Amino acid sequence: MKKMRYSKDVDAMLIELSDAPIAFAEEQGKMIFHYSAKEELVLIEILDVKEFLIESSLSELISNQ
Repeated sequence: MKKMRYSKDVDAMLIELSDAPIAFAEEQGKMIFHYSAKEELVLIEILDVKEFLIESSLSELISNQ
């Protein structure tokens, strides 16, 4: 992982994995995956991070019961 940043004003986390130019992106729920022309993952955006983390934690708690 190269760099991780959190933007408080929009509640989004950006996880940079590479310096490669972004060619396209795919959205899956609250996550956006950015890929290079060689289909390598370059950047991950997590939108509404606070809500995402709460939902993930609750899901984990329920599945472990």
